Amino acid sequence: PGTSTEDLGTFQHPSYECSSRPRGSKTMSFKRSSQVFFLACISKASAFAPKYKDARACSPTHSAVTAQSPLETSQGTEERDKFWEWRGQQIRYVEDGTTSAGAPCVLFVHGLFVNADHWRKNVPALAQAGYRAYALDLLGNGLSSKPPPCGEVAQSLSGEIDRPVVKSGLANVELGTASGGTRRSDVDLAHPVEGSCYNFYTWAEQLADFAEEVMRPADGKVVIVANSIGTISSFQTAIDRPDLFDGVFVINPNFRELHSAESPALIQPAVRAVQKLLREKGQPLFDSLAKPGTVKQILMEPYAVKEAVTDELVDVLLTPLLRPGSADVVFDTLSYSAGPLPEQQLQDPSLADTQVEVCYGLKDPWTPAPRVERLSKYGPVKRVTPLSGVGHCPHDEAPDLVNPLIVDFVRRVADSRVA
Repeated sequence: PGTSTEDLGTFQHPSYECSSRPRGSKTMSFKRSSQVFFLACISKASAFAPKYKDARACSPTHSAVTAQSPLETSQGTEERDKFWEWRGQQIRYVEDGTTSAGAPCVLFVHGLFVNADHWRKNVPALAQAGYRAYALDLLGNGLSSKPPPCGEVAQSLSGEIDRPVVKSGLANVELGTASGGTRRSDVDLAHPVEGSCYNFYTWAEQLADFAEEVMRPADGKVVIVANSIGTISSFQTAIDRPDLFDGVFVINPNFRELHSAESPALIQPAVRAVQKLLREKGQPLFDSLAKPGTVKQILMEPYAVKEAVTDELVDVLLTPLLRPGSADVVFDTLSYSAGPLPEQQLQDPSLADTQVEVCYGLKDPWTPAPRVERLSKYGPVKRVTPLSGVGHCPHDEAPDLVNPLIVDFVRRVADSRVA
């Protein structure tokens, strides 16, 4: 939005093949591939931006610590909000369902820049089905604590510590393409901003600790339900703790178009320059776009069911992001052009006994259907289900369509434990 339509040259990069390109076309412009998605990410982040006057750009030398209060709540959720202390940070969560100790436990994991309330149409449905359902705000999101991305506190929280593979990265990894093909690429795993705590390994450890300390399933097992980029934290925690997580239900996976393995090397310097600019001087842009009307307009892009983009949705997504510290987290996350990727994770031997199912909206403008379908080639993935008439967030656009799929998956995973 707001960019010139001037063609900036063409390239052929298989991760960016576009299903809507003209028949027979084998290349696409920079604008259509990297810049459009990158600017869309900036626009989404801008719409969710907090009016925080003292936001600091994150750098490896930044060490300030900001205290966070757990008392602020989004409208309509005050009675059910709960807080759990994790590594000295306050983590907000909601829960619903039977108090029976033997009931299967389900953990909902949100996507980028949203929070547990994005599952407000799904948690009650799982509770009504006889399960114990939980949804939490990942560190830095929603009403959870938002420590500065860098400094001593961040380093003490980071899940990248004590993982040698993160520093070295992975070479020659099989990945997918937008047209459903196969390619190989090196995968950078370490957050480009050294010391940042906002990475998939931190969130994976948070999910595992939450399951053990808060959910405490009687049978020692938990099923995860994840949307979009939450898929990667969910796969990672299942890799780290296959003894604890034996099922992952994915709703529209995210293939992370800003990842260095997902975009041509020749545009990476420009991407890094914009990321740095956002971290250092992005606040005015955020302030100018942090308006409910703008948020609603932006949500119309990923949501195919326009009626689902309500004032309530805007409120539950935007209000928590107006809290102090949110801007730093958003800037830092937009700089995270590394970390694990779904296909790479699904090839990990630790997932051999984990049941994975995927559903996705056929009208999702961000997730190429052929690449999603290709996930079925990996052993853990038992089923891939396309959903007509919905976009990137089917669980919120058409919960009556998605909730039965989740309930059925949880039932089958639970039944397999006693088979």
